[in-house]
Amino acid sequence: MLVDSHCHLDFPEFAPELPEVMARAEAAGVGTCVSIGTSLQGFPRIREIAEQFTSVFCSVGIHPHDAKKEPLESAQPLIERAAHRKVVGIGETGLDYYYGHSPREAQIANFRAHIAAARETGLPLIVHTRDAETDTIAILREEMEQGAFTGLIHCFTSTQMLADAALELGFLISASGIMTFKKAEELRAVLKTVPLENLLVETDAPFLAPLPHRGKRNEPAFVALTAKMLAELKGVVPEELARATTDNFFRLFTRAVRPA
Repeated sequence: MLVDSHCHLDFPEFAPELPEVMARAEAAGVGTCVSIGTSLQGFPRIREIAEQFTSVFCSVGIHPHDAKKEPLESAQPLIERAAHRKVVGIGETGLDYYYGHSPREAQIANFRAHIAAARETGLPLIVHTRDAETDTIAILREEMEQGAFTGLIHCFTSTQMLADAALELGFLISASGIMTFKKAEELRAVLKTVPLENLLVETDAPFLAPLPHRGKRNEPAFVALTAKMLAELKGVVPEELARATTDNFFRLFTRAVRPA
């Protein structure tokens, strides 16, 4: 079994055929998906999808792009929504300095509120970081000293420095379809150094479809293609990679129910 640890099933690209998308995922051996929260306004739809499908769980969070639109004065709005039985994580949250859709100060404030929610609920923190390595590492280290929490770096596309810092904090690292791209040699070199017990796989669907589907709409079934290349990179058979990443997922996402 494989787990798509990060997808966006509430996005309009899936609306016309969500049952068919989930059927293809099941046929590809994907037994669990996490549909990720990117705004409080959109959380009811994410929760609805998680309730609709046994294999789908969800998270609650505000994407750093939307920090200006949905500023958090405290962790309470996240904590309240995280009480739902299908919510298994906090985020996605973090810092994105590449696009600058929200001021850095607003992103940092929301990031810290999400960390507080992860600490309070015991649910893992789902971190998005782009062009913000130094601040991301500094905040995670500073907050960890204030009280422990768990988490992962989603859609890892960064440097050895961030990978090493994440591992030092006890975080997992999630590989997406980007690692299959022909020009992703540096990313593959970093992922090769990450221990198998610290790896997850994801699609970030509908974005970032792996080869040979690059440029098309991504979907949870395609996580099998990323897992296949990751297995080759790690020098293990696909079955071992699937077993390890699935075990890693349920070890981190303790509220998610493993299929029988």
